Amino acid sequence: MSQIRYRLDENVAYYHLMSRTVNGEAWFGGVEREVLRRMIWQVSAFSGVRLITYAVMKNHFHLLVEVPPRATEVSDRELVRRFRVLYPRPTPWQPMGWRSLRRHLRENTKEGVEMRDRLLERMHDPSWLMRTIKQRFARWFNAIKDRFGPVWSERFKSVLVEGDHWALKTVAAYIDLNAVRAGLVDDPKNYRFCGYAEALAGNSDARAGLRLVAKDLADYRQILFGAGSGAKAEKFSISREDALRVLEKERGKLPIPVLLRCRMRYFSDGKILGSEKFVSENVGKASLDSPPKVPPAHRMEGGDWNGLSVAQGLRKKLFS
Repeated sequence: MSQIRYRLDENVAYYHLMSRTVNGEAWFGGVEREVLRRMIWQVSAFSGVRLITYAVMKNHFHLLVEVPPRATEVSDRELVRRFRVLYPRPTPWQPMGWRSLRRHLRENTKEGVEMRDRLLERMHDPSWLMRTIKQRFARWFNAIKDRFGPVWSERFKSVLVEGDHWALKTVAAYIDLNAVRAGLVDDPKNYRFCGYAEALAGNSDARAGLRLVAKDLADYRQILFGAGSGAKAEKFSISREDALRVLEKERGKLPIPVLLRCRMRYFSDGKILGSEKFVSENVGKASLDSPPKVPPAHRMEGGDWNGLSVAQGLRKKLFS
């Protein structure tokens, strides 16, 4: 399992996280995606890692998250509230109920102190978030399907994203357009297992997440569909073959809304995404590799990305 070396303790950090099933098996129908969607919200609510947007697909899922500093305090009252979200009732692996936890914390018993420390260790940790989501879902999936063995590929991918509105908005749009790239819908608002659709449906948490990257949903829709929130999806549809012809053979560029409809490895394999300065400064601080195996700051190609760069150069193979 990948472990994010979270060393940006003094700052809020943003990550794009992604995990895929073993061999990319398309195991998840509507029921499975709905269960995974609920688990994502539940575990993120406990951890204090804020979900900006997400997409749950047939064989993988994406999260864009805001991670507060580890120094952020969590009161006992808030700790009990979060514990109750994650464990509404006792389980074999967590036999203590939330009422017992509240009593132990109030009385400051030895058991309460130890439990407080254990719970706080899980807070604000994106590695714990992904590990817990995957473990919980795998237990449910294997039980419901009467199977055993791994559900997920061993590692999850992570990209550190600069806390800049353009960088965050671009990554968020790429995530919300997953179902469009897969040919499941023409408009992400019609795909219920993504943050944008939930926000449009009125989910207050989903709306709050997207407000971190755009002033409102109409503003966010402009990057999904280009200038003008009323633009039509067909205008920006493009095949992988056509994109490769324009970018590689004709050395041309494509509009950002068109590029975001292509599976681009920048968003999953770029390691760090943001301005050239941000990428250069953060190689070695939040990289999954130590020491970094690649030189920093490669400009993103294929269109006018407004100065976005990544740490992992992908010039030989732009698309996934």
